[in-house]
Amino acid sequence: MRRLGSWDVIVLLALVLVAVIGAATIDGVGTPRFWRFVTLEVIPVALVALPLTLVVITGEIDLSVASVMGLTCSVMGDLWAHGVTSLPLLIALCLVLGAVLGAVNGLFVTVFGLPSLAVTIGTLALYRGLAYVVLGDKAVSDYPAAWTSRTISAIPGLTIPWFILVVAALAVVFGVVLHATPIGRGLYAMGNNAEAARFAGIGVARTKFWLFVTTGAMSALAGVFWTFRYASARADNANGLELAVVAAVLLGGVSIFGGRGSLLGVLGAVVLLSTLRNALQLASVQPNTLTIITGSLLIAAVVGPNVAGMARERLRRRRLA
Repeated sequence: MRRLGSWDVIVLLALVLVAVIGAATIDGVGTPRFWRFVTLEVIPVALVALPLTLVVITGEIDLSVASVMGLTCSVMGDLWAHGVTSLPLLIALCLVLGAVLGAVNGLFVTVFGLPSLAVTIGTLALYRGLAYVVLGDKAVSDYPAAWTSRTISAIPGLTIPWFILVVAALAVVFGVVLHATPIGRGLYAMGNNAEAARFAGIGVARTKFWLFVTTGAMSALAGVFWTFRYASARADNANGLELAVVAAVLLGGVSIFGGRGSLLGVLGAVVLLSTLRNALQLASVQPNTLTIITGSLLIAAVVGPNVAGMARERLRRRRLA
């Protein structure tokens, strides 16, 4: 019974509620075409949210993820425009680039001891600026149709793009690591008390460094998907996506202070936000309003658990009084 009241279940129930109400009140919601667009929007957000969940559980944050995507897109486009036409090689180079950008964040946080919030706000601007240096305001869009169409092609018999299977496989890997291995238990220990985790023999700095590297590589993969989905590499690709990713992680029940959360809740929140966003777009809600709603949900995700905890503590004290 306690599980039925968990935050994961609440998020999943909210997803069902939004889908049902949307299908009943907004034309087009709930159709196969609708879920195709929801899934396409879910893929890049989920790819970044998977490693970021682990980062936040340790008590850190990475706000540079969308800028890593943008820089990856720009480098990919620039290399393609200058004659590097082997797409497998380009993809591999982009993943390495993403890992290097993540390693820069990790070094500043783990070696120099700087706050990850300050570091990644800085690299958010730095990496986006570098994206404009690399590609400027140009758009590279002459990728082979076989790659761009294949990336978003549907699973046979369905309208859902096959790439969601890649996301699902990665989600299983991250879920097993987080919830069923000593590594995952160590991540929760770091988030609750990094000093105690260090005394227990956990390599806190080393683990956090590799989490930032992984987040960078996964952000690069999301950038590659973004480029192929829209068949266009631009410096402003994925601009502002960090808000959607962080909102999903926190709305999914991961504590901003670390030490608490699960991947199931985060993935449910990713789908919930995408479903809500696409439903409101069909209802002709303005983009600025959608941003306000996302920001409001982000604030609620941070404030809500603290308010609930204070309420529970107050009730407990009354019972003891």
